[in-house]
Amino acid sequence: MIIIDGKDSVLGRIGAFAAKSALQGEDVAVVNCSEIIITGNKKRIKEDFEIRRSRVGHSQKGPKLGKTSEKIVKRAIRGMLPNHRFGRGRIAFKRIKCYSKVPTEFLESEKVIVDKSKKLKFSKVREFTK
Repeated sequence: MIIIDGKDSVLGRIGAFAAKSALQGEDVAVVNCSEIIITGNKKRIKEDFEIRRSRVGHSQKGPKLGKTSEKIVKRAIRGMLPNHRFGRGRIAFKRIKCYSKVPTEFLESEKVIVDKSKKLKFSKVREFTK
């Protein structure tokens, strides 16, 4: 099992690493999802999230965007998998688990840190949750 610590790491890099590891057959757990950063203009990112969340028309139609940090991260990882509905993409997606904090079962284990370089314009995932 690969445990990825998301504190101060870029969402896209974590997503790519997690997707690739899951496709290779590893179980992946992403912890500290609320501390992951999204690079770019904060105002533009916030507008994009609000537009996507308000787009739900009928109760059976989507796309629906999650409001918790774990769901935002898992959706980003899902976008980096080949067809998450069928075949190997679906199998890989089932191997990925996301947590907003560090669960007690992962406290003692070694965590992988993915590229902690700070960017100029960024915001944390928790700023877009409700």
